[in-house]
Amino acid sequence: MIIDANKKIDNARRQNNNHVNDSEVVLSVKGVSKKFCRNLKRSLFYGVQDIASDLTGLRTKSDRLRPEEFWALDNVSFQLRRGEALGLVGKNGSGKSTLLRIIAGLIKPDLGTVEIKGRVAPLIALGAGFNPILTGRENIYANMAILGLSKKEIDERFDDVVEFAEVGEAIDSPVQTYSSGMRARLGFASAIYTEPDILLIDEVLAVGDIKFKAKCLGRLQELRRKKTTFILVSHQPQAILNVCQDAIYLLKGQLIDSGDAYSIMNRYETDLFLQDGKKESGLLLRPEKPPSESLGFDIVSLCFRDIQGNIIKIPKSGEPTIFCIGYKVHEGFLMDKIHLSILIKELCGEGNNVLRLCNYDDGIGLEVFPGKHEIQVRLPYLGLKAGSYFMAIYAKKDSFILLDVIESFKFTVETKECMIRCLYYQPREWKSVSEDSQIN
Repeated sequence: MIIDANKKIDNARRQNNNHVNDSEVVLSVKGVSKKFCRNLKRSLFYGVQDIASDLTGLRTKSDRLRPEEFWALDNVSFQLRRGEALGLVGKNGSGKSTLLRIIAGLIKPDLGTVEIKGRVAPLIALGAGFNPILTGRENIYANMAILGLSKKEIDERFDDVVEFAEVGEAIDSPVQTYSSGMRARLGFASAIYTEPDILLIDEVLAVGDIKFKAKCLGRLQELRRKKTTFILVSHQPQAILNVCQDAIYLLKGQLIDSGDAYSIMNRYETDLFLQDGKKESGLLLRPEKPPSESLGFDIVSLCFRDIQGNIIKIPKSGEPTIFCIGYKVHEGFLMDKIHLSILIKELCGEGNNVLRLCNYDDGIGLEVFPGKHEIQVRLPYLGLKAGSYFMAIYAKKDSFILLDVIESFKFTVETKECMIRCLYYQPREWKSVSEDSQIN
């Protein structure tokens, strides 16, 4: 459902006693819609048709979709005042980059208007506008001139740009000889030293090394103190929370929620983790293998239990949890100990391991018995934050003979507490004590 973004964001500002006069509005997006065509040939035909209509003055704005068209943005409205920072979040294909390109003037909306007061600097694709044949010096002058600076202003800021970009003696070499990191640094420096009134940032903080990212964030904080207005697109919650006080949430081109950045990021991550509302049940039952297809040890079930032994389909962060691996050992299979490795990754993450458990690394030998039994991993508390995960389990004999494996066991974790700023759950107790009762 589309909501009134301005109303919700204004309510949040009033709650924070941070009201700003309407006269300071520097960006006003009113009912902006943009449609695209999925078919290339039709898209080219529609483009020629629209250009001809523009030239003859016969083109009128229409809310009708032609065959194979879709709304990349659908009736989006919001306002930004001087010095405010707005986070823009949503899944890929939600219209975030399209909205930034419309604000930057790179493309026109099909419906609605965008009103801007001041200079806009888009950080949408760092270094994308550089001419590879020109030197870094020549590209700085060309790009900053396009963003509205005079030659005198560029001369005054040139040394600062070069120093920030850390390109050194390469400044007079063709940009085609630069690494991708050098182009990114030069592109970022060229844009921010225009000192724009509105800065549009589209995932550019995800590039470069850690040192460069820290420098970029420091420079953004400086610009904020100078009352520069930001719109930041990022899939990293902490990047949004570090820079923005408000956020809007786009889904399939529609603005579905807005308000303070904390609550919007919490809703966005919840929707993202739950994979369109589907919760993965933490329970798996596998059909038994016939002895001829088994190596002697088979994993037959996976589940979570509470401390009373009851199966729980959705474990909760911070709760005592038992992870159970049901197994079957066939008659005649001689084995004393088994090695189990458990790897857990976020379903929507970047493929990095969130948690690894291995009884061999812990110095624990697991004895197994003929027939059906269960191995239990007892967790005093579940440290995983809310989200969807998948788990890989490897059962080995003598640490190198693979007996059975489960490549992807999916499960969902819920939490009673908001963990948007956390990577894991830490149990804790709070207590106020007098100086005399402190423990040395």
